[in-house]
Amino acid sequence: MNSGAPGTLAVGRVKFFGRHHGEVNSSAFSPDGRRLLTASEDGCVYGWETQSGRLLWRLSGHAGPVKFCRFSPDGRLFATTSCDCTIRLWDVAETKCLHVLKACSLSNPVSAGHQRSVETVSFSPDSKQLASGGWDKRVKLWEVQSGQMLRHLGDHRDSIQSSDFAPGSDSLATGSWDSTICIWDLRMGTPVIFHQELEGHSGNISCLCYSASGLLASGSWDKTIHIWKPSTRSLLVQLKGHVTWVKSIAFSPDASQLASAGYSHMVKVWDCNTGKCIETLKGVLDVAHACAFTPDGKLLVSGAADQARREVHRSIKPPRASRI
Repeated sequence: MNSGAPGTLAVGRVKFFGRHHGEVNSSAFSPDGRRLLTASEDGCVYGWETQSGRLLWRLSGHAGPVKFCRFSPDGRLFATTSCDCTIRLWDVAETKCLHVLKACSLSNPVSAGHQRSVETVSFSPDSKQLASGGWDKRVKLWEVQSGQMLRHLGDHRDSIQSSDFAPGSDSLATGSWDSTICIWDLRMGTPVIFHQELEGHSGNISCLCYSASGLLASGSWDKTIHIWKPSTRSLLVQLKGHVTWVKSIAFSPDASQLASAGYSHMVKVWDCNTGKCIETLKGVLDVAHACAFTPDGKLLVSGAADQARREVHRSIKPPRASRI
Protein backbone atom coordinates (compact mmCIF):
# COMPACT_ATOMS: atom_id res chain seq x y z
CA MET A 1 0.00 0.00 0.00
CA ASN A 2 1.36 3.41 -0.91
CA SER A 3 1.80 6.12 1.67
CA GLY A 4 0.60 9.64 1.17
CA ALA A 5 0.30 13.01 2.81
CA PRO A 6 -2.37 13.47 5.47
CA GLY A 7 -5.73 14.30 4.01
CA THR A 8 -4.93 12.89 0.57
CA LEU A 9 -6.01 9.77 -1.25
CA ALA A 10 -3.29 7.31 -2.17
CA VAL A 11 -4.09 4.97 -5.02
CA GLY A 12 -2.56 1.53 -4.59
CA ARG A 13 -3.56 -1.86 -5.91
CA VAL A 14 -6.44 -1.99 -8.34
CA LYS A 15 -8.82 -4.94 -8.33
CA PHE A 16 -11.23 -5.95 -11.04
CA PHE A 17 -14.57 -7.66 -10.43
CA GLY A 18 -15.20 -8.59 -14.01
CA ARG A 19 -17.64 -11.50 -14.34
CA HIS A 20 -20.68 -9.41 -15.21
CA HIS A 21 -22.37 -9.82 -18.59
CA GLY A 22 -23.56 -6.24 -18.87
CA GLU A 23 -22.93 -2.72 -17.61
CA VAL A 24 -22.88 -2.06 -13.88
CA ASN A 25 -25.63 0.38 -12.90
CA SER A 26 -25.07 0.51 -9.14
CA SER A 27 -22.82 -0.75 -6.34
CA ALA A 28 -23.07 -0.89 -2.55
CA PHE A 29 -20.90 -2.09 0.34
CA SER A 30 -22.32 -4.05 3.25
CA PRO A 31 -22.25 -2.16 6.58
CA ASP A 32 -19.20 -4.14 7.71
CA GLY A 33 -17.41 -3.53 4.40
CA ARG A 34 -16.80 -7.24 3.81
CA ARG A 35 -19.14 -7.60 0.84
CA LEU A 36 -19.73 -5.63 -2.31
CA LEU A 37 -23.04 -5.69 -4.14
CA THR A 38 -23.31 -4.84 -7.84
CA ALA A 39 -26.42 -4.41 -9.99
CA SER A 40 -26.01 -5.20 -13.66
CA GLU A 41 -27.71 -4.52 -16.96
CA ASP A 42 -27.64 -8.29 -17.51
CA GLY A 43 -30.58 -8.68 -15.11
CA CYS A 44 -28.58 -10.11 -12.21
CA VAL A 45 -27.27 -8.88 -8.87
CA TYR A 46 -23.79 -9.96 -7.81
CA GLY A 47 -22.26 -10.38 -4.36
CA TRP A 48 -18.48 -10.19 -3.92
CA GLU A 49 -15.98 -10.66 -1.13
CA THR A 50 -14.33 -7.26 -0.91
CA GLN A 51 -10.81 -8.30 0.04
CA SER A 52 -10.34 -11.27 -2.28
CA GLY A 53 -12.65 -10.21 -5.09
CA ARG A 54 -14.23 -13.67 -5.00
CA LEU A 55 -17.73 -13.96 -6.46
CA LEU A 56 -20.09 -15.14 -3.70
CA TRP A 57 -23.34 -15.18 -5.62
CA ARG A 58 -25.01 -14.24 -8.89
CA LEU A 59 -28.76 -13.93 -8.39
CA SER A 60 -31.40 -13.69 -11.08
CA GLY A 61 -35.13 -13.11 -10.73
CA HIS A 62 -35.75 -9.71 -12.22
CA ALA A 63 -37.25 -9.73 -15.70
CA GLY A 64 -35.16 -6.78 -16.85
CA PRO A 65 -31.92 -4.88 -16.14
CA VAL A 66 -31.17 -4.31 -12.44
CA LYS A 67 -30.99 -0.54 -11.96
CA PHE A 68 -30.06 -0.09 -8.31
CA CYS A 69 -28.98 -2.03 -5.22
CA ARG A 70 -28.56 -1.24 -1.55
CA PHE A 71 -27.85 -3.09 1.71
CA SER A 72 -30.02 -2.51 4.76
CA PRO A 73 -28.18 -0.71 7.57
CA ASP A 74 -28.37 -3.82 9.79
CA GLY A 75 -26.69 -5.86 7.03
CA ARG A 76 -29.33 -8.59 7.00
CA LEU A 77 -31.07 -7.65 3.75
CA PHE A 78 -30.47 -5.97 0.44
CA ALA A 79 -32.87 -4.49 -2.09
CA THR A 80 -32.71 -4.35 -5.88
CA THR A 81 -34.79 -2.40 -8.40
CA SER A 82 -35.40 -3.09 -12.04
CA CYS A 83 -36.88 -2.01 -15.34
CA ASP A 84 -39.48 -4.76 -14.72
CA CYS A 85 -41.27 -2.27 -12.38
CA THR A 86 -40.50 -4.28 -9.25
CA ILE A 87 -38.35 -4.09 -6.13
CA ARG A 88 -36.95 -7.30 -4.68
CA LEU A 89 -35.98 -7.77 -1.04
CA TRP A 90 -33.30 -10.40 -0.48
CA ASP A 91 -32.01 -12.23 2.60
CA VAL A 92 -28.22 -11.93 2.78
CA ALA A 93 -27.52 -15.09 4.81
CA GLU A 94 -29.63 -17.37 2.62
CA THR A 95 -29.29 -15.32 -0.60
CA LYS A 96 -32.96 -15.79 -1.39
CA CYS A 97 -35.73 -13.38 -2.37
CA LEU A 98 -38.13 -12.64 0.50
CA HIS A 99 -40.55 -10.20 -1.14
CA VAL A 100 -41.33 -8.85 -4.58
CA LEU A 101 -42.78 -5.34 -4.27
CA LYS A 102 -44.89 -4.63 -7.32
CA ALA A 103 -48.12 -3.18 -8.66
CA CYS A 104 -51.17 -4.97 -7.33
CA SER A 105 -53.86 -3.00 -9.14
CA LEU A 106 -53.54 -1.06 -12.36
CA SER A 107 -56.88 0.62 -11.60
CA ASN A 108 -55.45 2.40 -8.54
CA PRO A 109 -51.76 3.17 -9.22
CA VAL A 110 -51.50 5.60 -6.30
CA SER A 111 -52.11 2.85 -3.71
CA ALA A 112 -50.30 0.14 -5.67
CA GLY A 113 -46.71 -0.36 -6.72
CA HIS A 114 -44.73 1.26 -9.49
CA GLN A 115 -46.02 1.29 -13.05
CA ARG A 116 -42.68 1.94 -14.76
CA SER A 117 -38.97 1.23 -14.18
CA VAL A 118 -37.88 1.62 -10.53
CA GLU A 119 -34.65 3.62 -10.45
CA THR A 120 -33.88 4.04 -6.76
CA VAL A 121 -34.50 2.47 -3.37
CA SER A 122 -33.41 3.40 0.17
CA PHE A 123 -33.64 1.76 3.59
CA SER A 124 -34.51 3.75 6.68
CA PRO A 125 -31.68 3.79 9.27
CA ASP A 126 -33.56 1.27 11.44
CA SER A 127 -33.97 -1.05 8.40
CA LYS A 128 -37.75 -1.22 8.93
CA GLN A 129 -38.91 0.87 5.98
CA LEU A 130 -38.03 1.20 2.33
CA ALA A 131 -38.53 4.15 -0.01
CA SER A 132 -38.60 3.88 -3.80
CA GLY A 133 -39.00 6.03 -6.90
CA GLY A 134 -38.75 5.75 -10.64
CA TRP A 135 -40.02 6.68 -14.07
CA ASP A 136 -43.65 6.88 -12.93
CA LYS A 137 -42.66 10.01 -10.90
CA ARG A 138 -44.07 8.51 -7.68
CA VAL A 139 -42.47 8.18 -4.24
CA LYS A 140 -43.52 5.03 -2.34
CA LEU A 141 -42.89 3.96 1.26
CA TRP A 142 -42.89 0.22 2.10
CA GLU A 143 -42.75 -1.93 5.24
CA VAL A 144 -39.73 -4.20 4.99
CA GLN A 145 -41.00 -7.07 7.17
CA SER A 146 -44.28 -7.59 5.33
CA GLY A 147 -43.42 -6.15 1.93
CA GLN A 148 -46.60 -4.06 2.04
CA MET A 149 -46.81 -0.50 0.79
CA LEU A 150 -47.37 1.92 3.66
CA ARG A 151 -48.13 5.10 1.75
CA HIS A 152 -47.71 7.09 -1.38
CA LEU A 153 -45.74 10.21 -0.44
CA GLY A 154 -46.35 12.24 -3.58
CA ASP A 155 -45.18 12.93 -7.08
CA HIS A 156 -42.35 14.78 -8.78
CA ARG A 157 -42.92 16.41 -12.14
CA ASP A 158 -40.49 14.02 -13.83
CA SER A 159 -38.62 10.75 -13.27
CA ILE A 160 -37.18 10.11 -9.79
CA GLN A 161 -33.60 8.89 -10.07
CA SER A 162 -32.27 9.00 -6.51
CA SER A 163 -33.34 8.83 -2.87
CA ASP A 164 -31.87 8.65 0.62
CA PHE A 165 -33.14 8.72 4.21
CA ALA A 166 -31.77 11.28 6.63
CA PRO A 167 -29.70 9.75 9.46
CA GLY A 168 -32.53 10.27 11.97
CA SER A 169 -35.23 8.56 9.83
CA ASP A 170 -37.47 11.63 10.14
CA SER A 171 -37.11 12.71 6.52
CA LEU A 172 -36.45 11.37 3.05
CA ALA A 173 -34.76 13.14 0.14
CA THR A 174 -35.64 12.40 -3.48
CA GLY A 175 -34.01 13.80 -6.60
CA SER A 176 -35.78 14.13 -9.92
CA TRP A 177 -35.30 15.03 -13.55
CA ASP A 178 -37.54 18.01 -12.83
CA SER A 179 -34.28 19.56 -11.46
CA THR A 180 -35.55 19.66 -7.87
CA ILE A 181 -34.87 17.84 -4.63
CA CYS A 182 -37.82 17.10 -2.34
CA ILE A 183 -37.33 16.65 1.40
CA TRP A 184 -40.30 14.64 2.72
CA ASP A 185 -41.16 15.01 6.41
CA LEU A 186 -42.00 11.47 7.52
CA ARG A 187 -43.19 12.61 10.94
CA MET A 188 -46.39 13.93 9.42
CA GLY A 189 -49.27 11.48 9.34
CA THR A 190 -51.28 10.34 6.37
CA PRO A 191 -52.98 11.92 4.46
CA VAL A 192 -51.07 15.12 5.21
CA ILE A 193 -47.57 14.90 3.76
CA PHE A 194 -45.31 17.91 4.15
CA HIS A 195 -42.31 18.43 1.92
CA GLN A 196 -39.97 21.23 0.90
CA GLU A 197 -38.00 21.68 -2.29
CA LEU A 198 -34.34 22.53 -2.73
CA GLU A 199 -33.78 24.44 -5.95
CA GLY A 200 -30.51 25.54 -7.49
CA HIS A 201 -29.49 22.97 -10.06
CA SER A 202 -30.10 23.88 -13.69
CA GLY A 203 -30.28 20.26 -14.88
CA ASN A 204 -31.74 16.88 -13.99
CA ILE A 205 -30.89 15.56 -10.50
CA SER A 206 -29.12 12.27 -11.14
CA CYS A 207 -27.86 11.29 -7.67
CA LEU A 208 -27.97 12.34 -4.02
CA CYS A 209 -26.84 11.08 -0.62
CA TYR A 210 -26.79 12.08 3.04
CA SER A 211 -23.66 12.17 5.16
CA ALA A 212 -23.65 10.67 8.64
CA SER A 213 -23.81 14.22 10.03
CA GLY A 214 -26.96 15.08 8.07
CA LEU A 215 -25.54 17.04 5.14
CA LEU A 216 -27.06 16.33 1.74
CA ALA A 217 -25.13 16.16 -1.53
CA SER A 218 -26.72 16.20 -4.97
CA GLY A 219 -25.27 15.62 -8.43
CA SER A 220 -26.78 16.88 -11.65
CA TRP A 221 -26.73 16.97 -15.42
CA ASP A 222 -25.54 20.57 -15.03
CA LYS A 223 -22.08 19.04 -14.22
CA THR A 224 -22.07 20.34 -10.63
CA ILE A 225 -22.47 18.89 -7.15
CA HIS A 226 -24.21 20.81 -4.39
CA ILE A 227 -23.77 20.20 -0.67
CA TRP A 228 -26.76 21.38 1.34
CA LYS A 229 -27.75 21.86 4.95
CA PRO A 230 -31.34 20.59 4.69
CA SER A 231 -32.53 21.99 8.02
CA THR A 232 -31.98 25.54 6.78
CA ARG A 233 -32.39 24.81 3.04
CA SER A 234 -29.03 26.49 2.52
CA LEU A 235 -26.41 25.66 -0.11
CA LEU A 236 -23.05 25.28 1.65
CA VAL A 237 -20.65 24.35 -1.16
CA GLN A 238 -20.86 23.99 -4.93
CA LEU A 239 -18.37 21.60 -6.53
CA LYS A 240 -17.39 22.35 -10.13
CA GLY A 241 -14.97 20.46 -12.33
CA HIS A 242 -16.77 17.63 -14.09
CA VAL A 243 -16.91 18.02 -17.85
CA THR A 244 -19.91 15.71 -18.16
CA TRP A 245 -23.01 15.09 -16.07
CA VAL A 246 -22.54 13.63 -12.58
CA LYS A 247 -23.60 9.98 -12.41
CA SER A 248 -22.87 8.93 -8.81
CA ILE A 249 -21.68 10.49 -5.53
CA ALA A 250 -20.66 9.16 -2.12
CA PHE A 251 -19.55 10.78 1.15
CA SER A 252 -16.58 9.38 3.03
CA PRO A 253 -17.65 8.08 6.46
CA ASP A 254 -16.35 11.21 8.23
CA ALA A 255 -18.07 13.48 5.66
CA SER A 256 -14.81 15.35 4.99
CA GLN A 257 -14.57 14.08 1.43
CA LEU A 258 -16.94 13.29 -1.41
CA ALA A 259 -16.30 10.98 -4.36
CA SER A 260 -18.09 11.57 -7.64
CA ALA A 261 -18.29 9.66 -10.91
CA GLY A 262 -19.13 11.67 -14.00
CA TYR A 263 -20.23 10.19 -17.29
CA SER A 264 -16.58 9.88 -18.26
CA HIS A 265 -13.46 7.83 -17.46
CA MET A 266 -12.72 9.85 -14.33
CA VAL A 267 -13.70 9.68 -10.67
CA LYS A 268 -13.06 12.80 -8.60
CA VAL A 269 -12.52 13.18 -4.86
CA TRP A 270 -13.41 16.51 -3.27
CA ASP A 271 -12.71 18.31 -0.01
CA CYS A 272 -16.20 19.07 1.30
CA ASN A 273 -15.03 22.04 3.35
CA THR A 274 -13.20 23.95 0.63
CA GLY A 275 -15.01 22.63 -2.45
CA LYS A 276 -11.67 21.83 -4.09
CA CYS A 277 -10.99 18.69 -6.10
CA ILE A 278 -8.10 16.93 -4.31
CA GLU A 279 -7.78 13.90 -6.58
CA THR A 280 -8.80 12.85 -10.08
CA LEU A 281 -8.61 9.10 -10.54
CA LYS A 282 -8.04 8.17 -14.16
CA GLY A 283 -8.28 4.41 -14.46
CA VAL A 284 -8.43 2.04 -17.40
CA LEU A 285 -12.19 1.88 -17.10
CA ASP A 286 -14.84 2.78 -19.59
CA VAL A 287 -17.53 5.27 -18.53
CA ALA A 288 -17.71 5.33 -14.70
CA HIS A 289 -21.24 4.46 -13.60
CA ALA A 290 -20.93 4.25 -9.81
CA CYS A 291 -18.68 5.01 -6.85
CA ALA A 292 -18.81 4.13 -3.15
CA PHE A 293 -16.60 4.24 -0.04
CA THR A 294 -16.26 1.31 2.32
CA PRO A 295 -17.64 2.04 5.82
CA ASP A 296 -14.10 2.52 7.18
CA GLY A 297 -13.21 4.95 4.38
CA LYS A 298 -10.15 2.96 3.31
CA LEU A 299 -11.46 1.78 -0.04
CA LEU A 300 -13.17 3.56 -2.88
CA VAL A 301 -14.84 1.48 -5.56
CA SER A 302 -15.83 2.70 -9.01
CA GLY A 303 -17.84 0.79 -11.59
CA ALA A 304 -17.64 0.97 -15.35
CA ALA A 305 -19.54 0.20 -18.51
CA ASP A 306 -16.93 -2.07 -20.11
CA GLN A 307 -18.62 -5.31 -19.08
CA ALA A 308 -18.88 -3.92 -15.58
CA ARG A 309 -15.38 -4.19 -14.27
CA ARG A 310 -14.82 -2.72 -10.83
CA GLU A 311 -11.82 -0.60 -9.94
CA VAL A 312 -10.98 -0.45 -6.23
CA HIS A 313 -8.70 2.32 -5.02
CA ARG A 314 -6.97 1.89 -1.69
CA SER A 315 -6.99 4.99 0.48
CA ILE A 316 -4.78 5.60 3.50
CA LYS A 317 -6.31 8.97 4.29
CA PRO A 318 -6.52 9.39 8.09
CA PRO A 319 -10.05 10.21 9.26
CA ARG A 320 -10.84 13.78 10.20
CA ALA A 321 -14.04 15.48 11.20
CA SER A 322 -15.95 17.70 8.87
CA ARG A 323 -15.71 21.40 9.68
CA ILE A 324 -18.97 22.35 7.96
